[in-house]
Amino acid sequence: MSPDFWVPGTAEPSLDAFVDRVHSQIERYTATHTAEQTHVVVELGDGERLTLHALSGEPGFGFLTLSVSAAEGNAEELIVPVGAIRRIALGPADESRRPGFVLPKERGPEPAA
Repeated sequence: MSPDFWVPGTAEPSLDAFVDRVHSQIERYTATHTAEQTHVVVELGDGERLTLHALSGEPGFGFLTLSVSAAEGNAEELIVPVGAIRRIALGPADESRRPGFVLPKERGPEPAA
């Protein structure tokens, strides 16, 4: 799928739907493997590989936010065009060497007013 490819008469793909589906895939992978969390690596078009801590559809307009672990253990956020992602790899997490991905907390029903 190329973000630059659009067929007239079809809706543009939703980044939020893409992020939701990636989260669902990570959740399914975690449920079917022995590790409590999943290690997620994103490969960008230039070959750079990033260990993903979290993924967000913000700011939108064709861009995603990748939360990655920095060398000092601090989290960094990178805003990249969705078309820059070439591959997303999933594997079992091992907190000492392969940190786990943090799925967003599920949203419950809105409180009654």
